[in-house]
Amino acid sequence: MNDNNEALLEYQALRLREIIDSIVSCCNDKRTYTKEKFGIPYAEITCLLLFKGERYLTVKTLANKMEVAKSRITKIIKGLMAKGLVEKIEDPKDNRVKLLSLTHAGEKKIEEIEKFRLEIHKKLVENINPSDRSNVFFYLEKLIESMQIVKKEFA
Repeated sequence: MNDNNEALLEYQALRLREIIDSIVSCCNDKRTYTKEKFGIPYAEITCLLLFKGERYLTVKTLANKMEVAKSRITKIIKGLMAKGLVEKIEDPKDNRVKLLSLTHAGEKKIEEIEKFRLEIHKKLVENINPSDRSNVFFYLEKLIESMQIVKKEFA
């Protein structure tokens, strides 16, 4: 590769890093705003959203999905239970196992959070010129594909 190509590649790599850092920063701001809006720590919101489409979950399953220790999930679940969003029930097949389930209030909270998240993303799309949207999505999907390839190389 000649020096011009190498310099261009380096410039583009640095620019991509800046863009991704900016996106991550915006996402972190959204997390902060979301937890403040709903008055729930973001870890609890993340955990709560894992119940979407699930009737029951276990502490072990949640720990695996969130990639945290079971002790951390226990603390998060205690917070959700104190807010009346999640409840523990005995597994009818094995009373040594405790299942976690959403309460009605938990289901409603997920609906509120999902509605809010959709609202934010709709506003993001609205700020992109309609004639540019398909290109934006196309190239973001290409970026994700590239990120998956690189992730495999470093795994």
